[in-house]
Amino acid sequence: MGVSGPDASSYLQRMVSNDIEVLAPGDSCEALLLTAKGRLVAPMTVWRRGPDDYLLLTEPDLAERLSDELRRSRFAAKAEIETEEHASVLVVGREAPPGGIANREFGQAAYELVDDTPPDWAKIDDDELERLRIRARTPRFGHELDERVLPAEAGLDERAISFTKGCYPGQEPIARLHYRGHANRSLRVLALDGDDVPSFDTELRHEGKAVGRVTSSAPDPEVGVIALAYVRTEVPVDAVLDLEGRKARQLDGDGASN
Repeated sequence: MGVSGPDASSYLQRMVSNDIEVLAPGDSCEALLLTAKGRLVAPMTVWRRGPDDYLLLTEPDLAERLSDELRRSRFAAKAEIETEEHASVLVVGREAPPGGIANREFGQAAYELVDDTPPDWAKIDDDELERLRIRARTPRFGHELDERVLPAEAGLDERAISFTKGCYPGQEPIARLHYRGHANRSLRVLALDGDDVPSFDTELRHEGKAVGRVTSSAPDPEVGVIALAYVRTEVPVDAVLDLEGRKARQLDGDGASN
């Protein structure tokens, strides 16, 4: 989705969760569009194509809702909001060159090329990309993210929210939770015994009590099966959890067992 015009920068600065005015042309950042209660409307990557021209990259299923919400709040701002269709190629293992959009989802250098010829390198299949995403603790809409999830629960306050910029929809509850409280659950990376990939929302238990649910999983050559799961914050990070009789060990940010 393109947002352009003399008020594009100031308008987006008032609407999204991250500081987009500090971006130089060619730079990008992760950001969120939120409801007034701090619930998620759409995650996005904001790419500043020019001084008054931004491209917002989000999930295809969210494009219409993102467009509607931005247009509804535009009022007198001199900014054009247009849905755009682009072909995007993800390149993993390389730093972004000029014209590439840095991608931070896979725990290593990566970038997207928009409407450009992809490099002639070996392809990575979808299963490997999913494994890398899970290991990097990157939430995905439809799995870890929906309108029920608070950004802090998914770790998005670490990567998509500025706590020093001005106001935006949802800023007050986001700041209140950050400075005065804590989320009741957090997104954690798990290593599961066995080879079977569990179903979405499979329950996790600790000491006989339900404490969380699995949201994504994929085969992993190092640990068998790797998963993302929401786990209640009072559960110690070194606790071994139970997943329908299987052991679920919690991993740290480097993929090592706690």
